[in-house]
Amino acid sequence: MPTSPSSSARAAREAVAYRLRDLRKGAGLTVVQLAAECGWHYSKTSRIENALTGPSATDIRNWCAAVHAESEAQDLVVQSINAESMYRQWRDQVRTGLRALQESRSRIFRETECFRMYSSSLVPGLLQTEGYASAVLGMAAGIYDLPGDDSAEAAHARIERSRIVHEQGHRFVAVIEESVLYCQIADPDAMAAQLGYLLTAGALPAVSLGIIPMAARRSHWPEETFHVYDERLVSVELVSAEVNVTQPGEITRYLETFERLRRMAVYGAEARALVLRAIQALH
Repeated sequence: MPTSPSSSARAAREAVAYRLRDLRKGAGLTVVQLAAECGWHYSKTSRIENALTGPSATDIRNWCAAVHAESEAQDLVVQSINAESMYRQWRDQVRTGLRALQESRSRIFRETECFRMYSSSLVPGLLQTEGYASAVLGMAAGIYDLPGDDSAEAAHARIERSRIVHEQGHRFVAVIEESVLYCQIADPDAMAAQLGYLLTAGALPAVSLGIIPMAARRSHWPEETFHVYDERLVSVELVSAEVNVTQPGEITRYLETFERLRRMAVYGAEARALVLRAIQALH
């Protein structure tokens, strides 16, 4: 089981906090004395050491200067920036609009050779039709109460981005739960078009589409939706945030989890039969 992504983000912040605390103690300074050296209230020192507040780059440099550990400052600044960027609230990500969010991910998509996608809730974005994507993004706009709903434009941008499925130099391994096929995200016509496209996409040479049957004997429980980009990045979708995991050890655990889920799935004719059954259930 992968580490909880929100726990991973907190653990990354705590690693910085604990190192700063160790430096303070090693210098023989109390919380109050460290605060006086840095020119702030002692409560701020306590919040940083308990990982309740992420320190700024200036905070870290002042701290290291106070404990005569200037040589450690830059590494801790980088570590802190990485920790704080892991956990980004959805509202922060979508404040410039859903379309901008879709377009911002184009670079990582172009650079990735092997996409591994697991979803227990939705058809993965790279395999969505425009009608289905519009329904998903329209729902997101309502949930996050975005001013100026641009979900239609965002859906078009998502489809443009998805053309990468037809480009050479990329492989796509998608594993979804069978329940995804029955989740009525869009109206019946849009759902039928989406399920029909899964049949088409699943037949593409670069795409491996696996479906875990609802009746399958499980060796791993359903997980939160996550995507793995080569062996460099894991993106995990939570209710309130997207968490980006870059630690090699954690990426390895996600790859192992993906492999267990992949082995439970059916492919080819068996997968197509499940999709056709879902299409028939729409009528």
